[in-house]
Amino acid sequence: MKKILVFICFLLLFYSNAIGKETTYSKELFDKALSDGKVVVVSSWIKYCTSCASQMKLLNKAKNDFDNIEYFAFDVTNVEIAKFFNVQYQTTLIIFKDNKEVYRSIGETTKELIYNALKSYI
Repeated sequence: MKKILVFICFLLLFYSNAIGKETTYSKELFDKALSDGKVVVVSSWIKYCTSCASQMKLLNKAKNDFDNIEYFAFDVTNVEIAKFFNVQYQTTLIIFKDNKEVYRSIGETTKELIYNALKSYI
């Protein structure tokens, strides 16, 4: 019985982390944000990835905590977008400023480190 309960909790954890993951990236919106002079943050995710969900929650909060940030996310299995950003792994975080990439990390989910990276470019 205990194993079944643990398994159910495990499934619920993955299900809750999968909720809310959606591709918000579009080339047109990305280009517009860059041309408007915004700091653009792009992150990659994959279904059932808990670190992706943690990073996305932090970035959604950061979008509200910092001015002049535009945040986009995409499913890393979307080959066209992944190739465009040269992303091979989920939980990749890229920051663009002045039309160029200024920061990249893989697997970063620490609020302090992500917020410090954002502060560096705002």
